[in-house]
Amino acid sequence: MAEPSYPPLSSPVAVIGSQFIVPYQFDIIVDRNSRGNLVINDMSHKIMLKVKPCDTSFHHQRLLLDVDEKPIVLMRKKIMSEHDRWNVFRGNSKSKSEMIFTTKTPDMMQSMTNVHVHLANKTRSKDVCDFKMTGNWSKRNCTIYMGDTSTTIAQMNKMQSSENIKLVKNKFMVTIYPNVDYAFVVTLIAIVEAMKSSNSNTKGEVAVELTTSGVGDVIGAIFS
Repeated sequence: MAEPSYPPLSSPVAVIGSQFIVPYQFDIIVDRNSRGNLVINDMSHKIMLKVKPCDTSFHHQRLLLDVDEKPIVLMRKKIMSEHDRWNVFRGNSKSKSEMIFTTKTPDMMQSMTNVHVHLANKTRSKDVCDFKMTGNWSKRNCTIYMGDTSTTIAQMNKMQSSENIKLVKNKFMVTIYPNVDYAFVVTLIAIVEAMKSSNSNTKGEVAVELTTSGVGDVIGAIFS
């Protein structure tokens, strides 16, 4: 059965960069290998992006890379964060001037995934999220929305295959809506994947909130 097609958003969603936006809907395949790397392919199995762990003694970190392994963004978890906060920077920088957005989990006891995103250049109230991810991560059934609205920008789904189940065990699909920054979507998925992996011995779903925060709050999240 053909996938439903959605019209482009009235305003493009460019969080990481406009070069990652196309005017049509398309699907990607996210594949997690035995080393914890994520490889993002198109439906022709051509590599588009990669995500690799680069942990330090004090921080869990992930790098989003292009096909030539050039860093696009660095994802960095705050130490001992009550809300499992992650900060995202351009390239492999850790400078506050290069911060793009921050993520956090609003309710650690929540049974389902609920992720809010706060952009670093936020102009609205710091309590209002710019994007959110909700759903059931273990079933690969999560949706990413614009702010606190019902406007969808991406949708996760399980891989469907008539092949050996082992070939799709660590893979899932993501539908990227038209005019949506797919590098941003992949970054958000990589952060949640990292959180789930680090909490693999914890029962149930971890709630994640991805919210755009004011620069002052974001700086405090890094250094406090």
